[in-house]
Amino acid sequence: MNSSRRKFLSRGLAAGAALAGSSLLVSRVAMGAPAATDPRFIFVILRGALDGLTAVPPVGDPNYARLRGTLALSAGDGGAFRLDDTFALHPSLSFLARQWQSKQLAVVHAVATPYRERSHFDAQDVLETGFARPHASRSGWLNRSLAGLPDAKKAKGGNAGVALGANVPLVMRGEVEVASWSPSRMPDVDEDTLQRLGDLYATDPVLSRRLADAMASQEMAPSTDEGGMERGAGRGRAAQVTETAKAAANFMAQENGPRIAVFETTGWDTHANQGSENGALALRLKALDAGLSTLHDAMGSAWQHTVLLVATEFGRTVATNGTRGTDHGTGAAAFLLGGAVKGGRVITRWPGLTASTLYEGRDLAPTTDLRSVIKSVLRDHLGIAPSRIDRDVFPDSSAAPYLAGLV
Repeated sequence: MNSSRRKFLSRGLAAGAALAGSSLLVSRVAMGAPAATDPRFIFVILRGALDGLTAVPPVGDPNYARLRGTLALSAGDGGAFRLDDTFALHPSLSFLARQWQSKQLAVVHAVATPYRERSHFDAQDVLETGFARPHASRSGWLNRSLAGLPDAKKAKGGNAGVALGANVPLVMRGEVEVASWSPSRMPDVDEDTLQRLGDLYATDPVLSRRLADAMASQEMAPSTDEGGMERGAGRGRAAQVTETAKAAANFMAQENGPRIAVFETTGWDTHANQGSENGALALRLKALDAGLSTLHDAMGSAWQHTVLLVATEFGRTVATNGTRGTDHGTGAAAFLLGGAVKGGRVITRWPGLTASTLYEGRDLAPTTDLRSVIKSVLRDHLGIAPSRIDRDVFPDSSAAPYLAGLV
């Protein structure tokens, strides 16, 4: 038994017979062998509401610096990376800047879901179900998308989707079975105990199947034997994001692995001491950037056939509050990156930041429906029929038209 399997068994199965009454986080994984050129799609959720006006500051807007005050960024000379005459990229996003230069990053600005209130919980529900109102469905649009994949792009004999994290997020829940992976925190046990567990499970049809499937998934996940950080030691935000991103890449790079993945990061609710070039938000952006860079490197040639969407539930207020932060807003920024993206551009109908154009007098006004972006990627990258998208994936999205030329 090799080291990767030994570590997985010790961490994931030491609970023994307790597994019989519950389902493993890891379900069946894809066992077919689709071509390495099959399109991949990864969705990264930023929970807490990313401040798009800091991640992608509109430094060329004449009202930006005045409204932002001490949180305003400037471009050049160690500041934000200039994208065009209006927009720049936060200096912590160095990998994204390189992707922009390679024309593998597109920024979607002034974007939002149909939700217009300010509750994280309801906004995330809308983001993940794909419906126009909260709690309209118990399934997620990404799971419903799996059902619509063309047969030629479905993994033969296994799952086409994988969720990475402690729980399967709502966006990936539904009728279609998906694989899942979560970093384990259980300590190693000795070889003799592992062998006994293997012998015990071999006689049980349920546990033996789950064990075999879980071991197959673990083979795709990162191992600490390959130079990674020892689990449970010195785990900061950046390490957690990087570990999950590497696991996602290892799944998606496999010829017999999933084609759609989702993972999430938290901590984007910056009500106080947000910072600008430096500070709390800058550290979160740096952690995200490092994770995406790791994912890019680990995917190898599969990156050329990948679209990755990074999005949040809503934006933040334009003006700062009394605690040097920003409050819940509306319009946000999203990122499309990957080798399959037509990048090097900001996709927006910029509404401006004048008093008359702010949403409810305080927020960046949304001019693009996030569902338009997603629908277009599903159609043009994954090959899902528009009729299927409009009927099953986003059934109340007639107000969100498709966008041409994203991929």
